[in-house]
Amino acid sequence: MSPVDGSTKKGLAQLIMIRTMRSKWIIAILAIAAALPSSAQTQLSLKDCIAYGIKNNGNVKIAQYKESIAVQQGREALAGYLPQVAGSGALDDNIKLQSTVLPGALFGGEDRRVALGTKYSTNVSAQADQVIFDQALLVGIKANKPNLANAELNSQKTKENIIFNVTDAYYQVFVTQAQIDLLKDNLEKTQQILGTLQLQLDNGVIKKVDFDRTQVSLNNIKSQLTLAESNLILSQNQLKFAMGMSLAEQLVLTDNPLEQPFKLVEPEKFDASNLTDFKIQNINMELQSLEKERIKAGYLPKLSVYGRYGLQSLGQSLGESWGNWFSFGAIGVKLSIPIFDSFRRDAQYKQADLNLLTQNEQLKLNVQNYELQNNNATTQLQKAKLNLGNDEANVTLAKEVYDVTTLQYKEGTVTLSDLLNAETSYKEAQSNYINSMLSYYQAKLGLEQSQGSLNNFYTALP
Repeated sequence: MSPVDGSTKKGLAQLIMIRTMRSKWIIAILAIAAALPSSAQTQLSLKDCIAYGIKNNGNVKIAQYKESIAVQQGREALAGYLPQVAGSGALDDNIKLQSTVLPGALFGGEDRRVALGTKYSTNVSAQADQVIFDQALLVGIKANKPNLANAELNSQKTKENIIFNVTDAYYQVFVTQAQIDLLKDNLEKTQQILGTLQLQLDNGVIKKVDFDRTQVSLNNIKSQLTLAESNLILSQNQLKFAMGMSLAEQLVLTDNPLEQPFKLVEPEKFDASNLTDFKIQNINMELQSLEKERIKAGYLPKLSVYGRYGLQSLGQSLGESWGNWFSFGAIGVKLSIPIFDSFRRDAQYKQADLNLLTQNEQLKLNVQNYELQNNNATTQLQKAKLNLGNDEANVTLAKEVYDVTTLQYKEGTVTLSDLLNAETSYKEAQSNYINSMLSYYQAKLGLEQSQGSLNNFYTALP
């Protein structure tokens, strides 16, 4: 073997080895990439979607901020009963000193007009005040607990709204997808019929008007399919918005509620006290009662003690005034007794009392409204369940009619009009069934909302 042939074989072997190693690296990289979860898609169940919304929806952050505000309001109210320390300072350039008159009897002569003081005076002091008794401040501190509870209930209400909105949008996505699948199936069947009619038209068996009628039906299905696909995008965007998710993120939903068995929900005994709105109104009435108490407390005396200490410097020049300091101080008790305010506080008290009476009547009306909503939700759920069963049976019957009519048409025993009518009835039955499914889920969700059990509904999700 010549040296040239040996080196050629050696080079080919090296080239094959390099390509083999490169292929192994490529395969390894692709395998690792396939094993890693895709960052562009998020696969979530209904419970995952709700949990995502509770964590990321902007309204949750707003509610958390309001809770923090309630905490700071409590600190503010408590601070009114704690020591208050303030400092002050002043530098006066007495351009023209104030004059006074000294009685002449002091000097054995006439009264004398003299100007007392120095051109410059500097004063620095600090004072500490401590409230001993102020019933209005005590009532304000008493309101801290219900005020914080009110903020927490509003956060709970925000969470319930997210559960409702996310669930409703989640159902809408799957119902719209079911409509798309139905339209695609109808499109395929209509295209098959149109193909058969084309052969019959070419052979002169049918008239062109029969072919055109089916073509119109096909075009209508295509238009409906385009609209449904657009609605699917809108439904997905609405779900992302309710969750607080970026619209650019790809969302994949894992559990289809339409595939789950339908069960008739037995409504529980209605109790308005379970509703978060009811609890919020009661808290607001409690706060309004405390407001009445606070205004009434304004008629009581206020007692406080204080201590003051300061330094003062006097001089005819600025430098001299800063080098001649002497101190002063005082302690004391201050009692403030309200006597007459032209009935201002009385008007405020009566306004607070009327507001409380208004809230009490509003609560009665709201309880009646809550009962009405619960009764309506129960009725709608029962009706939706009944319609769902009827529409499901109607789909089965319409399909049987359509299949038999199709067979008869192929045998030439029925007309094209009979076939198209059977097809239309079948499509309407399917569409009604899908809409009934959405109505059922929405009614079930509405019942949970009317009973104040949305959080329990979320917790029970698999």
